[in-house]
Amino acid sequence: MKEDIKIAILDMYNGFANEGMRCVKMICGQFLAQEEIKGNYDVFDVRKKNEIPKIEDYDIFISTGGPGNPLPEGHEWEEKFGNFLDQIFAHNRVNDNKKFLFLICHSFQVASHHLQLGYICKRRSTSFGVMPIHRTKDGESEPFFNGLPEIFHAVDSRDYQMIQPNWQRINDFGAKVLCLEKIREYVPLERAIMAIRFSEEVFGTQFHPEADAEGMLRYFKQEEKMIAVISEHGSDKYEQMIDHLDDPDKIMLTESIIIPSFLNHAAEQILEVA
Repeated sequence: MKEDIKIAILDMYNGFANEGMRCVKMICGQFLAQEEIKGNYDVFDVRKKNEIPKIEDYDIFISTGGPGNPLPEGHEWEEKFGNFLDQIFAHNRVNDNKKFLFLICHSFQVASHHLQLGYICKRRSTSFGVMPIHRTKDGESEPFFNGLPEIFHAVDSRDYQMIQPNWQRINDFGAKVLCLEKIREYVPLERAIMAIRFSEEVFGTQFHPEADAEGMLRYFKQEEKMIAVISEHGSDKYEQMIDHLDDPDKIMLTESIIIPSFLNHAAEQILEVA
């Protein structure tokens, strides 16, 4: 019987201050605090220190969002992270003790490019705020979305996007596109892909399902952050985001369902095989 579930958090923030790491740690802590779960998590600074966990040492991996260009720029960590992804999929093809991976935003984009599932490019403008997320047909039956409305809301914060899915590659890989960004009929641009089930064990979102309303409210009500957001995006966008963060049917709901569902599903599979 497996006594401990070991989680590796891959920090992709490159040393930049952020709320994402706090949120991911909090969700993992809540998961490990469940009575039937024993284990721990370790943090690996991927981009700043070139740290990558050994897949044999951990059961579950969560790779965070982060700033900057998700396309290859020749950094040492990029090859290491690509090898890490390849090892996860290779391991799961031939082993019963599966490895589970959740990819968030920057990590999602890096992985999608590495696997050649779509086109990654810079957006015309930053997508920032609490946005509606629209499910595809496959997304309607996605178990990690159980309990969410057909159109749910999540924090979106990115300068890059994944568009133009490579359907042949996606189908050959066995992946499923689950969500698209909000419908904007007045904007003649392709909608970005917002979530993919890469495999039974690997899941990713281009939005931030880890974001918690209380922490985000505290963060963005700081005078320095408020001024920065209003300067960049305008006061209307700021006020709308604050209202949405305070809505229990939006961010609070999304944060309480998606990653916790992934972790609980992974734990069930891990403990069943152990």
